[in-house]
Amino acid sequence: MNNMLRLLGIIVLMAIGFTSCTINKNLMFKTDREYEFDKPNYDSTNSEYRIAPNDFITVDVFTNAGSLLLETTTTSAERARLVVTSDFVYQVDTRGEVTLPVIGLQNLTGMTIVEAQLFLEKEYTVQYNNPFIVIRIINRRIMVFQGAGGEGVVVPLINPNISVIEAIVLAGGLAERGNASKIKIIRRVGEKQEVYRLDLSVIEGMKYADMPVQSGDIIYVEPTPDVAAEVLRDMQPVFQLITSVALIYLLITRN
Repeated sequence: MNNMLRLLGIIVLMAIGFTSCTINKNLMFKTDREYEFDKPNYDSTNSEYRIAPNDFITVDVFTNAGSLLLETTTTSAERARLVVTSDFVYQVDTRGEVTLPVIGLQNLTGMTIVEAQLFLEKEYTVQYNNPFIVIRIINRRIMVFQGAGGEGVVVPLINPNISVIEAIVLAGGLAERGNASKIKIIRRVGEKQEVYRLDLSVIEGMKYADMPVQSGDIIYVEPTPDVAAEVLRDMQPVFQLITSVALIYLLITRN
């Protein structure tokens, strides 16, 4: 009997040691208490996206200042036939250049969408009468971790100036364990990686909630530690093993 108890004790101690090494191992982007977070800029006036290398864009060209887009004298069926947006996708290369029909190689790096449209309208003026350009960037996206450890969602930025709170809602909101007072925004600014910490658990945090996100941002909601549940989950196989060993021992000793 003593040997049996000693064996069970060894199994329990080994299990506790094993589970202590696996608890909360799905947490990411940890920072110590002395870590100095960057100050977030929640002013949306300077957040307009600029075309960057490796972007994917669509370019639609309309003549006569795009009057056909607003034409009301034709039927909707005729407009649908005449107004066709492009399905062609063009990639901006690593030098920031993109090859477009008719006008060839153009450098759009650093331009906002409006600036690029105005620039291309001038380039297409040689070939078309009063051209009107519509550009869309189709690869803008962010990653949102909702507070369930390593589980995340990729959110495409279809509209400009999507705020932090809107991005979290598009991702499905906070997870059950998500800590609204500890939200990290990881953003590439030039050659530097900046990390902001937001507190959306209080109404004062709304000024940060309205901060526009930028393509490539990582929004990480820190999970609330759930040590008890994880220990019980990790220990469940051990309890089953102990029960099986105890039953076998009772069967052997009874015989």
